[in-house]
Amino acid sequence: MNNSSSSKSHVLDQPELSGPTPKSLRTKMGKAVDSEKKIFHKKLKDVEISVPIVYGNISFWLGKKANEYQSHKWTVYVRGATNEDLGVVIKRAVFQLHSSFNNPTRVIESPPFELSECGWGEFEIAITLFFHSDVCDKPLNLFHHLKLYPEDESGPMSTKKPVVVESYDEIVFPEPSEAFLARVQNQPALIVPRLPAGSVLPPPVPVEDPSKRKRGDTKDHPMSQWFMNFSEADELLQLAAARQQVQAHIAKFRREISLLDGQQQQQVNSVSDM
Repeated sequence: MNNSSSSKSHVLDQPELSGPTPKSLRTKMGKAVDSEKKIFHKKLKDVEISVPIVYGNISFWLGKKANEYQSHKWTVYVRGATNEDLGVVIKRAVFQLHSSFNNPTRVIESPPFELSECGWGEFEIAITLFFHSDVCDKPLNLFHHLKLYPEDESGPMSTKKPVVVESYDEIVFPEPSEAFLARVQNQPALIVPRLPAGSVLPPPVPVEDPSKRKRGDTKDHPMSQWFMNFSEADELLQLAAARQQVQAHIAKFRREISLLDGQQQQQVNSVSDM
């Protein structure tokens, strides 16, 4: 919440990196519906395009500049999972902030799809993604809980370590149009199928004049050092480590149960000998 609010959420604590949220299921968009008012886009049957995205926030404690109503500066965003430009797929993003903010409905018309604010409170942000006409005619609704305060509330406060909370998702577009596939087939970050031998796509048509468009990727973003890595390799390593921990706990509990069973048997034997 912003400085128009009248009370603080809780005592400030040391900002620190939060772990990544679990990888979600793939979000499958509905098939685009052609209408008489729209230009007809030829669909590709039994084909789907997957677009990996990350959405979340980074927040910094303001230190000596912090006051009762403005304790943090934060940025909420939707980015490509490997920081590529999402403008080839997403037309605009709408962020719905808490009603205490001036103009709480923020519309970002071009990438990078992000906004920054100052405030003191945590709240849920609704994010609506609108796609280009040859991609999908239905928007996608996402929800992100703005995180300002770290889970670990011990230790002194710091202005150098932000709180970072991100979620990974893959937006799946079934039966994409030829124009959409032609435009993104050379995008290395998108999961694009190989067409059958002999298939020919039309030449890619940019969604807007490239010379008039600002750079939309986040590879050199000022806060990119804090972005999390959601690679499959890292996820497999995390799963393997978690599996080892579970197996170690199971072995420990089995030893404790065996020990208790032994002690109980000794007590039974002692009673029977009396």
